Amino acid sequence: MKALARKGHQVDVISTFPLKKPYPNYNDTIVFKAPRDFMNNMTYEDVSMIIRDTPSYAVATLAGNEVCMHLNDPQFQELIRNPPKNPPYDVVILEIFGAHCFAILGDILKVPVIGVSSSVLYPWAYDFIGYPNNFAFAPNILLSYPQHMNFWQRVYNFVHTLHSKWQFASASSEQTELLRKYVSPDAPTIRELERKIAMILVNSHISISGIKDTTPALVEVGGLHVQEEDIEISPSLEKWMNESTKGFIYFSFGSMVKIESFPSRYLDIFYNSIAKIAPVRVLMKIAKPDELPPGLPKNVHVLPWIPQVKVLKHRNLKAFITHGGLMGTQEAIHYGVPLIGIPLFSDQFINIDTYVRKNIAIGLDMNTLTEEKLDKALNDILNDPKYRDTVRKLSERFLDRPLTAADTAVYWVEYIIRHGANALRSPAMDLTWWQLELLDVCAFLLIVALGVLYILATVVQFMFYLINSSHGVSHKKKVA
Repeated sequence: MKALARKGHQVDVISTFPLKKPYPNYNDTIVFKAPRDFMNNMTYEDVSMIIRDTPSYAVATLAGNEVCMHLNDPQFQELIRNPPKNPPYDVVILEIFGAHCFAILGDILKVPVIGVSSSVLYPWAYDFIGYPNNFAFAPNILLSYPQHMNFWQRVYNFVHTLHSKWQFASASSEQTELLRKYVSPDAPTIRELERKIAMILVNSHISISGIKDTTPALVEVGGLHVQEEDIEISPSLEKWMNESTKGFIYFSFGSMVKIESFPSRYLDIFYNSIAKIAPVRVLMKIAKPDELPPGLPKNVHVLPWIPQVKVLKHRNLKAFITHGGLMGTQEAIHYGVPLIGIPLFSDQFINIDTYVRKNIAIGLDMNTLTEEKLDKALNDILNDPKYRDTVRKLSERFLDRPLTAADTAVYWVEYIIRHGANALRSPAMDLTWWQLELLDVCAFLLIVALGVLYILATVVQFMFYLINSSHGVSHKKKVA
């Protein structure tokens, strides 16, 4: 949104995250209040609960149906009843995660809808733009499989993808009722709205996610969020990093998870292992440092909030201990920083497995974590140059593009504005699933083949009959 605003577009935003500082051409039109503040507020118990949920169901309900209740927000109702017409909007940009009901704005404002996915594309979004289901070598985002899958992995990828798509569609169908309750009794179904999406900007890149069958309506803009504008660093933190002449490690579990809420057995492992790597220092993001147990090693510096990109690009940084969130790990790849990954939930497991296969990370399992395992990981990441060398090469590939991620996103948004919602529409959108899989063609060819075989069998049988009949007549004459 900021990139579009910098280009001169007037951007009106509906979200739960209003900007803290005014920004030219950027207007927080409607600010929804989230039912719970997750920033710096997700405990170990919350993480354990999320792990138990089926991702497709959780996204469809918690991040979908419940969010769609905001359709009844008075400010949103005013927008859809009296949409601005002078000047009119050109396009609607919608986060496609679970709450696709807001795509109704495209119908109301009579403009194209562009999707934005802050993760690699989830399987239920494939059909929005006719994205190919390449089950043979492209595992879906919910699986930790490599692209070179064995037979059983391909079987499971096929079944799991179909089940995830079905479960999401089934659980999110409630959004049709919400649309017809809060917008219009004649509102289209949620499935019809999804298939009107003109294009999706996806936070992925071939250097990380691999090469896949695709469609022009999917535009990869991985790393779009990696920017330093308006990100300030305190003089005290700058001084601490500069004085870390033996190097330092950055340790963060993201913007939500509270490390200080973890059971003491894990915190003891962190304390003991970190103390052993001195004089190498550790910078930890801890939301509430006063909740940490006593005994914090002397080589550790804690802060409740850290300007991450400023830290990741610092010359003295040696490695990043992370939960494996896509945003943070893409920032690390951008700046060529090797990783120790301790995934907690969602796509973090898949991300870390991918980075381990690429030799830019060491993966650890929180459930089986020991002091010895963390000691080894720290020793390897600090002393084995392969991780640093490999991530720097990957960084070069990640950044080697004709346009920056932001410029790419802006270009294709403006392309849709110029040429309309159908400019990148795949012909696959006009076919049924059995036509896409060529089942009708296969059935026809099978029928033809069976027909030919039947005719050949009939002709052969008839020829045998003629031969046998002729042989029988000749034999009777010979006897006579």
